[in-house]
Amino acid sequence: MSDAPRAANSATSTGNMIRDSALGLVPETLDAYMDLNRRIWKAGPLRPAELEIARLRNARTVNCVFCKSVRYDLARMDGLDESRVEMIDDDYARSDLSEREKLILAYTDQYLVDPAAIDDALKSSLLELFSVAELIHLSLAVAHFNGFSRCAVALGGMPETLPIMEISLPD
Repeated sequence: MSDAPRAANSATSTGNMIRDSALGLVPETLDAYMDLNRRIWKAGPLRPAELEIARLRNARTVNCVFCKSVRYDLARMDGLDESRVEMIDDDYARSDLSEREKLILAYTDQYLVDPAAIDDALKSSLLELFSVAELIHLSLAVAHFNGFSRCAVALGGMPETLPIMEISLPD
């Protein structure tokens, strides 16, 4: 990944890392994105820790350094600590994550690789533990997370690593 940005925002710093990125050059689009992000985190049936598990799995898959380094405070307040985050790896099926959390990871993986190929076993397991509304929320969240992380990677300018950082949803 290149640490040279393909697009940059030279405007005055606002203190908001998303607005200060190249995305801040299109505030009319970014404002709608930020509103959708707030709604995904605060208005759907899934808990913040569950959303964070899907978001971090997507970040790992896309290899978005920024997304992998961010932790939403809502998810931490909902009980997702770093020891649980460390279980979001290739051996998650043998981890101490709950069955529900493991299914979120399995669904996220399938969604990112081939969403049309969800097999009957996964579908059955999902429908046992999730409502249809929760699965729709998860699908929309993964699509949103994936689009944003791919945009960040495509714009470039990220270092090889970043420290773990907690962020809050701006109002």
